[in-house]
Amino acid sequence: MITVKSTQKIFTEDEISRLTGICAEHLHAVARSKHLGSIVRAAEAAGDHAERWLFTNADLSVLTTLFPRCQH
Repeated sequence: MITVKSTQKIFTEDEISRLTGICAEHLHAVARSKHLGSIVRAAEAAGDHAERWLFTNADLSVLTTLFPRCQH
């Protein structure tokens, strides 16, 4: 069981990885295939675009229920 603050509505990919135990690589693959989370594109200082994933409470619930922790 995962406990989070009731006021927290949005989670970053780092928070989701830490809470669920799913590594970032698998988290990205699952999010893309199951249409979970949303991608926020931010401009980096060098002019490149960086992707950052944001997830809701509902996304967190689905991930913890359906996907096991990574063992590597």
